[in-house]
Amino acid sequence: MKDVKMVVTDMDGTLLNTNHQVSERFFKVFKQLQQQNIRFVAASGRPYYSIVEKLQAIKTDITIIAENGGLVIENENVLLANTLDSKLVLELYELVTKIDNTYPIFCTQKQAYILRASEDMVKIFSEYYSKYTIVDSFEEIKDEVIKIALYHKVNSEAHILPFVKHLKPKLSVVVSGNHWLDISKAINNKGNAITLLQNMYNIKPEETMAFGDYSNDLELLKCSKYSYAMKNAHPEVKAVANYETLSNDNFGVEVVLEQLISENS
Repeated sequence: MKDVKMVVTDMDGTLLNTNHQVSERFFKVFKQLQQQNIRFVAASGRPYYSIVEKLQAIKTDITIIAENGGLVIENENVLLANTLDSKLVLELYELVTKIDNTYPIFCTQKQAYILRASEDMVKIFSEYYSKYTIVDSFEEIKDEVIKIALYHKVNSEAHILPFVKHLKPKLSVVVSGNHWLDISKAINNKGNAITLLQNMYNIKPEETMAFGDYSNDLELLKCSKYSYAMKNAHPEVKAVANYETLSNDNFGVEVVLEQLISENS
């Protein structure tokens, strides 16, 4: 692993534990990565501001891939922002609001628009979308939409995917968690975002290490020689990754990074 120049990690189910926390152990490891001139990238389906809240202490020293690759920001400089056409957003609005027991969230760079949700549901959503406006109609969504996130209380793959999978390949339709499914531009995925950074910094896939746990990490892992599935990962992710590490609650990311640092010392 001595050739690694960039480390990329997903957030939920990967770097974050089940309490949605980043460990102090990681922040210690991050300082050592810096000392070895290894670039760190956080890549998530979360919005930019939510990732920053979790990594506030190091936000100016990392690159952030948000909204499953629809937004890439480094030190407050926007490197990539792919938004959906407003007419298409309206068509999608009309489609997704007809899916039973499904909660749509329209994600923009600055905030999320949550459609008609109870206080209990808003509390769940605010863990991921801390900056939000609750709306009753499409007309209240004023900003350009990067991604539409759909939430189902039971399972998104079983209860949402069947109603939207026909949108592929025109659009990116990806199950991003047990309860979540995301719709965005077809070009939007973590792999394309990482390829952008690899080209920008002249870093090869053979020099890239990546960690993931769900289907929205597949393209990312395929762009990395040192690709790790978490112990708690979806079977599809384990089939694609070259390696496996411990679960997110057992410091799976930190253990591998400590090994990387040790080999480079």
